[in-house]
Amino acid sequence: MKGWGWLALLLGALLGTAWARRSQDLHCGACRALVDELEWEIAQVDPKKTIQMGSFRINPDGSQSVVEVPYARSEAHLTELLEEVCDRMKEYGEQIDPSTHRKNYVRVVGRNGESSELDLQGIRIDSDISGTLKFACESIVEEYEDELIEFFSREADNVKDKLCSKRTALRICDSLT
Repeated sequence: MKGWGWLALLLGALLGTAWARRSQDLHCGACRALVDELEWEIAQVDPKKTIQMGSFRINPDGSQSVVEVPYARSEAHLTELLEEVCDRMKEYGEQIDPSTHRKNYVRVVGRNGESSELDLQGIRIDSDISGTLKFACESIVEEYEDELIEFFSREADNVKDKLCSKRTALRICDSLT
């Protein structure tokens, strides 16, 4: 009977490790897809388009402090994008990397709604995958909305690596990169 206890403990540890890796793969994939979608949406906005930002306070001289900022990276636009970006996770499929056996999530539908010209061989597409990816995306947006807005309000290089791996508490892609 003692042997069965150790076997159960070992099996539980192995299953726990496998579940943690799957969860990490999922959240890392959701983070990376989220960043891709936000970067694409920001790039679609006319760089000349601005929005007035400022205070509702009236200065002693009767004027208001109003500043024009680029709309694409404004807090108003980014907040609007974050409300709808996770719906696009239905346009992603799951692919297993043959060398690492890790799950990657790739866009399977073109931005214009047509099928992507990507080779879809080896990519699993179903509602379970898109649903769990969407849920992971929503969890990230809910928990890290302020960090996402801060990151995307400024132009930055390698946002995907900085946001999903290095700078924020997300750090979900650390051991995957």
